[in-house]
Amino acid sequence: MREVGASGKPVLFVGTKKQAQAAIRDEAERCGMFFVNERWLGGMLTNHKTISKRIERLAEIRQMQEDGTINKYAKKEALKMLAEADKLEKYLGGIKDMKGMPGALFVVDPKKEKIAVKEARILGIPVVGIVDTNCDPDDVDFVIPANDDAIRAVKLITSTMADAIIEAKQGESFQEAPAAEAPAEEAEEAEAEAEAEEE
Repeated sequence: MREVGASGKPVLFVGTKKQAQAAIRDEAERCGMFFVNERWLGGMLTNHKTISKRIERLAEIRQMQEDGTINKYAKKEALKMLAEADKLEKYLGGIKDMKGMPGALFVVDPKKEKIAVKEARILGIPVVGIVDTNCDPDDVDFVIPANDDAIRAVKLITSTMADAIIEAKQGESFQEAPAAEAPAEEAEEAEAEAEAEEE
């Protein structure tokens, strides 16, 4: 994740099961990446041309909303367009700003997201996944063995992925901070030992 983050390529977070939806959206947004948390539409990666057209349609309707041109249409037609935009936003909102193919996929439950995993494999995109006992680890390039039904476990691992990307973007390691604090900790330990000896 750190390598992909440093390369500047986007990472696509995928998790459409209920336990993962919030964590996938929140953490992807936190690290400035993209996500699919409602439903994987077949061809999101392999048929990017069609998906791009749907994203363009979403942008077009939103633009009409902003500049008021949507009001020129009959009320029924305008409402129909708004409903279309909401549906597109629901499924494609997390990838509407993604330019080109992702450098990696992070997947919660590769069994449920088998279409996403299959598309990534066809395109040679590495897959990092939370793999439970009911999943085939061979489908995933970087396996994270964990319970994909536990909300807290999913949140913890997803946030760690986001941290790695943020770390790579900043070009500094979170692990350097504790090392810098080490002398202070050693001094505190030495003081505590000295006090214990005095007693």
